[in-house]
Amino acid sequence: MSATAPENVRQRLRPDRKNRRAGYNLAGLLVFVVMAFPVYWMVATAVRPPREIRSWDQTLWPSSFSLDGFRTAIEMNFFWSSVRTSLIVAPVTVLAAMVLALLAAFAIGRFRFYGRRALLIVLVLVQLLPPLAMLIPLYLQLNAMGGLNQYWSLIVVYTVAALPFSVWMLRGFIINIPKDLEESAMVDGCTRMGAFWRVVFPLIGPGVAATSVFALVNTWNEYLLAYVVMQDNERWTLPVWMMSMTTQRGTNYGALMAASILIALPVVIFFMLVQRKMATGLTSGAVKG
Repeated sequence: MSATAPENVRQRLRPDRKNRRAGYNLAGLLVFVVMAFPVYWMVATAVRPPREIRSWDQTLWPSSFSLDGFRTAIEMNFFWSSVRTSLIVAPVTVLAAMVLALLAAFAIGRFRFYGRRALLIVLVLVQLLPPLAMLIPLYLQLNAMGGLNQYWSLIVVYTVAALPFSVWMLRGFIINIPKDLEESAMVDGCTRMGAFWRVVFPLIGPGVAATSVFALVNTWNEYLLAYVVMQDNERWTLPVWMMSMTTQRGTNYGALMAASILIALPVVIFFMLVQRKMATGLTSGAVKG
């Protein structure tokens, strides 16, 4: 009796676990469909023929495929100049933000100095400020410095905007790395900075990857500041250029969806390149015992 009772209990619990797991899987599938459907509809609209986009009788699957939307988007005015601006501003911003955030996060995570806790609080409070509240002061300051229609103005502002979250996020990765690794490297002859670049930096690859994706997405998709600062049409960023496609004469939704896909591709490609780093816990098992 004592041997068979637990087995009977397990047999009664197994259907409940299977039903619960099936419910979780169904809920996850439903959430995935809800989140993926707008992306699918964007792609489907981009490849539909123009006459079908304007039709009242819409179907989930296009009746035929057309690349007219992509062709129209690429041939529009200021597209390639906007690509140039975004490709200059976004990578430089991400690189500058990662270098500065790494050094600041290492200093905050490894050293004890006066005002350290206050600095951490300020980093959090800065995130609470809405960007719209800083738009007018930034415009006046950049205008006084001659920064309107200049690449460096966007790079500086975007870098400063990405630093608080980047520093806070990278600090969490750095403090989880044992100090014994750095001390061992310093005993072997490395300087403090040498130990950081040779030991700590390779181990925080997931943190750098995740933070760089965050900085790239925010920089690549930012619209308001770029619209105010870059007043010259030749120096529009891609989000500003895409908004110019909506005019009083109407909107070419096929070209608009095609432009959205083209703008999203660089971020998707960058995420695919770093997603292995993001999914790998390099710090686990670094120190035995």
